[in-house]
Amino acid sequence: MLQSAQAGAVVLPVCDHYSGVEARMRKSLQLQAEMQQEFGVCVFDVTLDCEDGAPVGGEAEHAALVSELALGAAANARVAVRVHPVDHPSFHADIASIVGKAGHRLCHVMLPKVETVADIEHAVRAIDQAGAPALAVHALIESPAAVHRAFDIAAHPRLQSLSFGLMDFVSAHAGAIPAHGMGALGQFSHPLVLRAKMEISSACHAHGKVPSHCVVTEFNDTQAMENAARRASQELGYTRMWSIHPAQIRPILAAMSPDDKDIETACAVLLAAQHAEWAPISHAGQLHDRASYRFFWQLLQRAQATGRKLPLEAQRFFV
Repeated sequence: MLQSAQAGAVVLPVCDHYSGVEARMRKSLQLQAEMQQEFGVCVFDVTLDCEDGAPVGGEAEHAALVSELALGAAANARVAVRVHPVDHPSFHADIASIVGKAGHRLCHVMLPKVETVADIEHAVRAIDQAGAPALAVHALIESPAAVHRAFDIAAHPRLQSLSFGLMDFVSAHAGAIPAHGMGALGQFSHPLVLRAKMEISSACHAHGKVPSHCVVTEFNDTQAMENAARRASQELGYTRMWSIHPAQIRPILAAMSPDDKDIETACAVLLAAQHAEWAPISHAGQLHDRASYRFFWQLLQRAQATGRKLPLEAQRFFV
């Protein structure tokens, strides 16, 4: 029987930033380096986009550009690529050109429009044949049928993360979901959209993978962005979110970072637990044991991954 991985087994930056135009891809990599210096940790991935970024007829040239950018990125950069879907004529060329040349510089490959486990297997074989057998894959769930299979897809051992493709999911319903279901507010109220998000999040947590929340298209509305990220995190269990504009990165970080009070509590509980050699303890009138210790450790991991400053006594956990 397949054993589910422990929830939280994979830790990724909470923001996944997409760009597909050359100037924006270069600026995204520069911004990643600047914010890594500011926060002391890489707080977002840069995903170079072939699916929406490559002009029709120019797929090969775009793939070559993505390879060049990945190879030229800083040594500590986290760079990924979204290739074309597995049934697209350019899929295998994308893999050969990008993974074959720059696979060692990529943190993962994003697979769009995944429908079945067989799609993951097809992509993994191509990636392995291109010479990157350890390279992780992420997948986009974008249809009702794919949502139905989310648990099976999430169980694949090479998969790190599942993302929800809001726009394609809504359009796949042939008008049965109104346009407001794609908006910053409507995507949290329409029952079919909300159900899909919950299925994907639950599938990821069942198999120790990272659920990545969909886009907010109102990229000039930073408050809407932060509100959506906070709801995705606190209500639906998402620990990562897409950015499609540089202005969205910091609101995602703010919404998905633990606050000072939670960090303080986590530190106090874990230090007391360590002193008690991880036996059950009482803290502030509450009983804590290994289940809550695991919760607070994961909270500190998220704080560290989002560049939050930890108390000195807790920093030793990450040495």
